[in-house]
Amino acid sequence: MSWKTEVFDGELLPLIAILRGIMPAEVEQHVEVLIEAGFNAIEIPLNSPDWQTSIKAVSAKYGARALIGGGTVLTPQNVDQLAELGGKLVVTPNTSAPVIRRAVELGMVVCAGCATASEAFTALEAGAQGLKIFPSSAFGPDYIKALKAVLPPEIPVFAVGGVTPENLHLFMAAGCIGAGLGSDLYRAGQPVSRTQQQARAFIDAYQGALQ
Repeated sequence: MSWKTEVFDGELLPLIAILRGIMPAEVEQHVEVLIEAGFNAIEIPLNSPDWQTSIKAVSAKYGARALIGGGTVLTPQNVDQLAELGGKLVVTPNTSAPVIRRAVELGMVVCAGCATASEAFTALEAGAQGLKIFPSSAFGPDYIKALKAVLPPEIPVFAVGGVTPENLHLFMAAGCIGAGLGSDLYRAGQPVSRTQQQARAFIDAYQGALQ
């Protein structure tokens, strides 16, 4: 199972690494072990310290190997900033049609946050190529399964919020193509070895869920 986009030349593993709170001085080390583990979609939230420096550096070094971008993108101006820094992935916590439309205009990949059918279809009408159900752990797999029943089957849906290696298979069984992985993959300040360990755990869990 994978997802494709014209923005990135090749198939993307449908696991988005969320590096909330990461510092520019450490970002390349963590991204390196994530890519080595098999990740090729990296999100640096815009409420991280000096996110502009991190995204610019990672986009320049790893942009050919991974889809790099920003999360917690709230305004069209944020989208413009991301594009200038080389970011190609836009992840939102909410459903904002102006943000989605601006990102699509700039040829970026949008994974839009939503919780209801109304929000999901608003995001799709604005041009979002993917949806993230947030917070997934609060809604649960049964809710996502019901929501998926009314969504276009070709639209990739990601579970975000509270996803762990232990429960990833439940969300995938509910119809998610994959997930956005936050604090169980990376917490601000953790050593690279911990990121490497959790990256492998999530890859193993994803592969196990496909069997």
